[in-house]
Amino acid sequence: MNADWRNRYEVAVAAAQKGGDLANSYFDGTYEVEIKADQSPVTVADRGAEKLIREIVGKHFPEDGFLGEEFGDQPGTSGFRWIIDPIDGTKSFIRNIPIWATLIGLEYHGEQIAGVCYLPSVNHHMYRALRGDGAYRDDRRIRVSDVADLSDSLLCYSSISWFQKNDRESVFLDLVSKTTRQRGFGDFYGFVLVAQGSADLMVEHGVNPWDVAATKALVEEAGGMFTDWSGVPTIHTPDVVASNGKVHAAALNILNR
Repeated sequence: MNADWRNRYEVAVAAAQKGGDLANSYFDGTYEVEIKADQSPVTVADRGAEKLIREIVGKHFPEDGFLGEEFGDQPGTSGFRWIIDPIDGTKSFIRNIPIWATLIGLEYHGEQIAGVCYLPSVNHHMYRALRGDGAYRDDRRIRVSDVADLSDSLLCYSSISWFQKNDRESVFLDLVSKTTRQRGFGDFYGFVLVAQGSADLMVEHGVNPWDVAATKALVEEAGGMFTDWSGVPTIHTPDVVASNGKVHAAALNILNR
């Protein structure tokens, strides 16, 4: 195993836990909610957690770059970049819904090599993956499901409104009609359910790189597939599909009609 990758992966796990625990100290409390230019909410918990993560990583790897939801892009010189979403699911956070997570994705020369997804309010679960090392929930190795037919699949998504805003509602509902069950487990949660084999397909439209960098690595290392709707394995498009791999092509065929 590449020592540079392993060392950063271990720091990513520790930093996600510390940042997530800081955010969790505000959960179910009283704080101000601001609305950003893109109309998404932000709190002191989001900003504090991302700042802490950047500080922790910067002490260990000062030449690495960053991309974060709250503090933007900070170029580095090492080829490594840390992609941070301090609270993925801020809208749930502020409504006192515990399904939110602190996400850290690590990329090397543009390739996602590791991902950490920490759930402070759900049993402190830590989902983590490093390329070549497998995917884990805490210390238990996880794998995608073996469901081979779309008609037997459980489909996750975030919100119908995202498909409506992008004039994709009809193709999404066509995909829905071809699956056996659907659950609106949005944000990071649908992706980790795919990674651990509890769901077979997660479809999103309207994401940013920090929303999916960590989960892409997790799903892939669990044996699944992660692409945009055209089949390109990228985090830089707003439309993404994660699956167990066996139903991926069938889903893409419908979404691209």
